[in-house]
Amino acid sequence: MSIALTKPSIEYKASYEAYIAELADEERYPFPLDYPHQDFPALLQRLEDLANGVNLPSGYVPSTTYWLIKDDDLIGVSNLRHFLNPALEQSGGHIGLGVRPSHRHAGIGKTLMALTIAEARKRGIGDIHIHCYKNNPASARLIVASGGKLHSEVGHAPSIVQRYVVPAASR
Repeated sequence: MSIALTKPSIEYKASYEAYIAELADEERYPFPLDYPHQDFPALLQRLEDLANGVNLPSGYVPSTTYWLIKDDDLIGVSNLRHFLNPALEQSGGHIGLGVRPSHRHAGIGKTLMALTIAEARKRGIGDIHIHCYKNNPASARLIVASGGKLHSEVGHAPSIVQRYVVPAASR
């Protein structure tokens, strides 16, 4: 069994489509999973543009999407924002991720988070901000297990956002 973090690639098209089908009507995390995928090469180009800061929608910052692959099967997706604007500092943070439903509760989220944090460190990101909704205790536990410390809460019930920070490694 091999697990690796990789950039999106045409070779995982069938696995990506199966992942999306498995999600069905579930809210998709991270946000690039909401992009249309019927024209797969166009999806890949859009993700590459996002990583390079090209054709960014208003309010967006450059971000890189990663796919967690296990034995040639896409089992998780993360998105790493290269920096934060004021809106993303409030709600959004640097890292968003999701695990394929059939692979949840097996530690995959921890692996995906650790590998994405390592990518953030390679980019020179010091304090890494990771946010989740207060009504999502599983995400909060994952963030804390990954070194996150609760910084603050913003918003109003039922949409309270908990803002965690994984401190810079030098601290």
